[in-house]
Amino acid sequence: MQVTEIQTTLDTFFGDTARLLAPGSWQVETPDFRLLVLLSDDRSWLRLLIPILPAQEALPFLEQWLEENFDATQETRYALNQNVLWGVYQHSTASLAPEDFQSAIARLLELRQNGLSNAFDTYVDRRVRSIILAAKQQGQSLESTLQTLNRFYEEGVMGELSQTGESRDRILAAWQRRLEALWSEVEG
Repeated sequence: MQVTEIQTTLDTFFGDTARLLAPGSWQVETPDFRLLVLLSDDRSWLRLLIPILPAQEALPFLEQWLEENFDATQETRYALNQNVLWGVYQHSTASLAPEDFQSAIARLLELRQNGLSNAFDTYVDRRVRSIILAAKQQGQSLESTLQTLNRFYEEGVMGELSQTGESRDRILAAWQRRLEALWSEVEG
């Protein structure tokens, strides 16, 4: 891929928000994101970077980010640097096709848009699976597990003491949906 193709692709995708910072480096800045496009000094490698979250917010979910790298991020990756969780794409410019460059940009924007949601969902599902396993090992049914959770919320063991009945009902409905969705997947 040539420098002119990079510039043309960025102009097509982002218009006036894509600007050349220095030879071989561009920045796209919008109210929603900032994307950096960098060529190595010898122009043999291209790197795309998009900041996703401060590292402090990302670290509790590090295991989930690494699993995402392995299972779901395709040609892009999560990386930590300078106290930031980044979305990163690297590729040799000699073999980079414009379509792959466009796809990488789209994937990085998707990683940015997802933010914490995928990692958090994975984290929550793991915790729900742990609860299901413990319930099944104690011989509880799905219904009795839901009753136990309901009792915990009513007694203030879970949730917040100032929680309204409506709020508690929404939370318990979410618990019920996740428990029902995952119950049959967990071997007890």
